[in-house]
Amino acid sequence: MAPQCETTGPVSEPVLSVEFDDVTGAGDQQDDASFLSRHLGSDREQALQLAAELGFESVDELIDRAVPASIRMTKQLQLPPARAEHVALADLQAKMSANQPMRSLIGLGYSDCITPPVIQRNVLENPGWYTAYTPYQAEIAQGRLEALLNFQTMIVDLTGMAVANASLLDEATAAAEAMAMCAAARPKGKRFLVLSGCHPQTMDVLRTRAEPLEIELVECHEKDFADLGENDPELLGALFSYPNTRGSIADQEAMVTQLKAAGGVAVVTTDLLALTLLRPPGEWGADIVVGSAQRFGVPLGFGGPHAAFMACSDAHKRRLPGRLVGVSHDADGRPALRLSLQTREQHIRREKATSNICTAQVLLAVMAGMYAVYHGPTGLRKIAGRINELTVNLAGRLLAAGHELESEAFFDTLTVRPVGVEAGDIAERCVASGFNLRRHSDGRLGISLDERSTQQEVELLVEMFSCGESAGDSDSLGVPTGLQRESDFLTDPVFHDYHTETEMMRYLHRLEVKDIALNTSMIPLGSCTMKLNAAAEMMPLSWASVHGLHPFAPADQVTGYASLAADLEGWLAEVTGFAATSLQPNAGSQGEFAGLLAIRSFHRAHGDTERTLCLIPTSAHGTNPASAVMAGFEVMPVRCDDEGNIDVEDIRAKAAANAERLGALMITYPSTHGVFEESVVEICRIIHENGGQVYMDGANMNAQVGLCRPGDLGADVCHLNLHKTFCIPHGGGGPGVGPIAVAAHLADFLPGHHIGCGGSGKPRGGAPVSAAALGSASILTISWMYVAMMGAKGLTEATRLSIVNANYVAHRLQEFFPVLYRGEGGLVAHECIIDLRPLKEQSGIDVEDVAKRLIDYGYHAPTMSWPVPGTLMIEPTESESRSELDRFCDAMIGIHSEIRDVIDGRCSADESPLTHAPHPAETLLVGDWSRSYSREQAAYPAEWTRTSKYWPPVSRIDNVFGDRNLVCTCAGMDAYQQDSQSGGEA
Repeated sequence: MAPQCETTGPVSEPVLSVEFDDVTGAGDQQDDASFLSRHLGSDREQALQLAAELGFESVDELIDRAVPASIRMTKQLQLPPARAEHVALADLQAKMSANQPMRSLIGLGYSDCITPPVIQRNVLENPGWYTAYTPYQAEIAQGRLEALLNFQTMIVDLTGMAVANASLLDEATAAAEAMAMCAAARPKGKRFLVLSGCHPQTMDVLRTRAEPLEIELVECHEKDFADLGENDPELLGALFSYPNTRGSIADQEAMVTQLKAAGGVAVVTTDLLALTLLRPPGEWGADIVVGSAQRFGVPLGFGGPHAAFMACSDAHKRRLPGRLVGVSHDADGRPALRLSLQTREQHIRREKATSNICTAQVLLAVMAGMYAVYHGPTGLRKIAGRINELTVNLAGRLLAAGHELESEAFFDTLTVRPVGVEAGDIAERCVASGFNLRRHSDGRLGISLDERSTQQEVELLVEMFSCGESAGDSDSLGVPTGLQRESDFLTDPVFHDYHTETEMMRYLHRLEVKDIALNTSMIPLGSCTMKLNAAAEMMPLSWASVHGLHPFAPADQVTGYASLAADLEGWLAEVTGFAATSLQPNAGSQGEFAGLLAIRSFHRAHGDTERTLCLIPTSAHGTNPASAVMAGFEVMPVRCDDEGNIDVEDIRAKAAANAERLGALMITYPSTHGVFEESVVEICRIIHENGGQVYMDGANMNAQVGLCRPGDLGADVCHLNLHKTFCIPHGGGGPGVGPIAVAAHLADFLPGHHIGCGGSGKPRGGAPVSAAALGSASILTISWMYVAMMGAKGLTEATRLSIVNANYVAHRLQEFFPVLYRGEGGLVAHECIIDLRPLKEQSGIDVEDVAKRLIDYGYHAPTMSWPVPGTLMIEPTESESRSELDRFCDAMIGIHSEIRDVIDGRCSADESPLTHAPHPAETLLVGDWSRSYSREQAAYPAEWTRTSKYWPPVSRIDNVFGDRNLVCTCAGMDAYQQDSQSGGEA
């Protein structure tokens, strides 16, 4: 059973009554409060003024009213004292210096590469790129959408496929998503073939995903395809590797033909750089192609974050998971980009969704796409050709010395059986000389060369294998003639125009300023927690001791990462009130899936195989039901009452009626409506009494840290969004990290890993959910820095101020827009929902008009129409100053005035600036102005916009047109633009 809540009654006195000048403690380091004062938007006096305007004598009084006493913590979090920025950086640098970033030639889908400095400085290290949000408001995301369109075009061209998405989490999960696509395409199928040569970590994740869905995975060989019959209804498809994990390249066209004759779907994992030299899978029958774009300028990072890719034939494009950037046009006929087709499909399809992936690895996809832009097709061929030449040279020397190669057809990877010398001796000599090789279980050694390889490095490897000078006959080695690429790729001008650093720098800047990021203004998105991503938190990403390690390097070379992971796992367990943590899930969706798998595994370990029912409130984020189905659960909705709270009696009735098969409840806390529900402890108790487990979605953890803990409330597992509460930037839509913390009885079911080393070193029996043991390991340094610099009191004060700020915004706006939900104390938690539906009924102006008009004020809109249609959910976070909160509120009040103009008959809805927003400069400056409002009112709706103006690059985008006329590559955009100008359709 789950641990009982420690705080089931009123707390006798206020807990953690912390003021800003009391953040330092007796044992804290000198100047330890310096970061807190930089992170928080208001100081002590300003916070007190905000509370006073809400009618409270202190911040403590406000918090006591907002957060029910029955759930409050009775003790302070046990975390290390806060450290000043320079101290935390020094401490982390000392910790990570224990890592040994050696030359890892291990391969397994990870290759070292060179990040062009112009991309490192202007993208990876640039807050204009890394602090932007997912591009749901397309008009203020045209820059990163264009960058993602470049990425999609690159993937389409290199793979030879018709359509590509805007990236996935890693290669292993991309392969699993492809398997799910096969299942969606063939609903009666249950058998999925995996041709030998698949990366072992990919096979592990496939097993994880297949088992709950009752898909039979069959590992097979080439000879097995001869036995395939025609039109086998149980056959889903097959996964081919090209090149395979041992480096071998084979002509697989005949097998693909046999598979498709049997009715199966052909999935291929591949290497993008190899495809500059190899005939692309799309030319020999592949239906879906997946892989990783990591080696296109993205550091190893001990496993992540990286951008995986997925491309497919035209027949499968409507099933693509994740994000797809497409071309449409704006209200003035200009081409404009937007997310197409799959945008947040979970909210539409919920438990019928084919994937729970709700984002992409945008920042990393941008880097990979820009790597291709910077090098162009000629540069990529040159890089690939040099790597292949070095590999051929090494292979010839090995053969001449009498060693055996598994295959003479390869791109960059050799699998060698040493002759006359022990493989272990060679491997140890290599380590002593600074090289890691892959050690196969059959005694062979793997060598994967990469962009950093040189002839000198080849000579050192030759010496390790005791080879002579002779290279022998190497004409038959390398890429076979019949598999060499003949087709062109990357022909669009974008891959030819920016090869000098000057032009590349300017191109990146042009795209950056098209977007709104946190370096422009507050991003008040509810449930998304767009807080400060401090420079000190980001700096370690550029250290070689952080980004330079292969995820499967030997354990004794990554002790710094092990120490960092142990720290962070322990800190997050303390923050959540649980016993153990896994950092492996590399997105919130993966955290949901991993948490539900832990619950499922717990039930099955106790013989409760029938516990497959998952209760989910109707207000839940759409990924919740999608994740539940992926984990093998049946979803049953639970009602919410008129106040937005979970209907306790409905839960009680459904839990009791289904006590024999109740597996889990998924709940978000504070609620999806931004309210602390006092019934949460009772709800957890009801589930436990009926044999179920409670999964708590940690999307709203920014309202809990230091005030209450999921484990104390009765939850059994909680996932955390480190890209929300713990300061990892959203990166324009990714990366994210979604670790899970669990109670002691679930600890053994946390995700394990069969070949990677990571975490605190504790063995775990759960199934892996990501390709690497620590998922997106390198960005864990960001959250480590945040917790280290804030300390227990700082984290608590951040939570308190986030609640104060949200209530201040609700207070200022309530006269103009009804605030939908409040707690028992009449306050909201860290976010509030304002209702625009009454105003729409009176004026015809809807929530989208308001969202687009905010762009003219220089703001990203709050979360629109979720969880309640026709509303805006606002979360200001603790990092915003009062002046910024006031500017945003003034913008909303100004918009209300424009709505009143319509209601009072001063203008019609069609004549209002709201229905024509946003207003790009081109619209205002070109041609006659025939609208009833002035150009000045359109461009400068508030005084501050005259001195600091964000100019949207396009006017309102036609979403429907973009879906009906799907164009997802740069080349298609050019054709579309011509057709648009001539009045035709793309």
